[in-house]
This record gives sequence, structure tokens and C-alpha cells, in this order.
Amino acid sequence: MIRLRKQFRFEASHQLMHHDGQCARLHGHSWVMWVELAGEAVQVDGPKRNMLVDFADVKAVVKPLVDDLLDHYHLNDTLDSDMPTSEFIAAWAYHEIAPHLPELTAVEVEETCTSMCRYEK
Repeated sequence: MIRLRKQFRFEASHQLMHHDGQCARLHGHSWVMWVELAGEAVQVDGPKRNMLVDFADVKAVVKPLVDDLLDHYHLNDTLDSDMPTSEFIAAWAYHEIAPHLPELTAVEVEETCTSMCRYEK
């Protein structure tokens, strides 16, 4: 099995409206999102020979989502949720990316350097 991971970073605010702690207040994070893909074999010919998936192809799918809906946005608004938790964001990103990258196996979202969530197939 071959596994690839590509990292994307974004700054964004959110507010967990129904939370019973500090996260109920408006706040932001320096988010890190990892996109993971896996497969049994690399491509055997053509310009992407010996690659499972070209990192540029991963970027072409994920970067527009980051730029248009995540980076420097209020996630409650752009993701239409009153509780855009790390779990919610990871699942949302997975379902947005999967139709375009069939090798996708997981999306990880780090909201702090010690707290992360992984959504996987």
C-alpha cells in the first residue's frame, strides 16, 4: 500500500454556539488540514509514471476549497453550521474532496498544535 499526505494551512474563526465552555465564544485558529490518499499501485506509464497521484492534482482540488471557503473566513458562515467543530470540518472536507480524488482515504484537521481530528473512509 502506498500512502500520500499533503498539508494545507488556513486561518479561520468559528464559534461553537451550543458548547458549554470557552469555545462558545468567537475565536480563531491557525488550522492545518492533511489530505491522505492511498492505493496499491502507481501509474505505469505516461507523464505521471511511478506516481500514485500527482501532488499538483491534489492541490488543484483542495486549494480552491481552502481559498474560497476556509482561509480567513468565519466557518459558521461559509460551512453553514452553528457547530463547525474539527470533526464537522474534517467530514465536510472529505465529502467535498472524495468525488474528485477517488484515492482519498482520510482528512485530518488540526485546530491547535495538540488537538486534531481524523475522518477516514
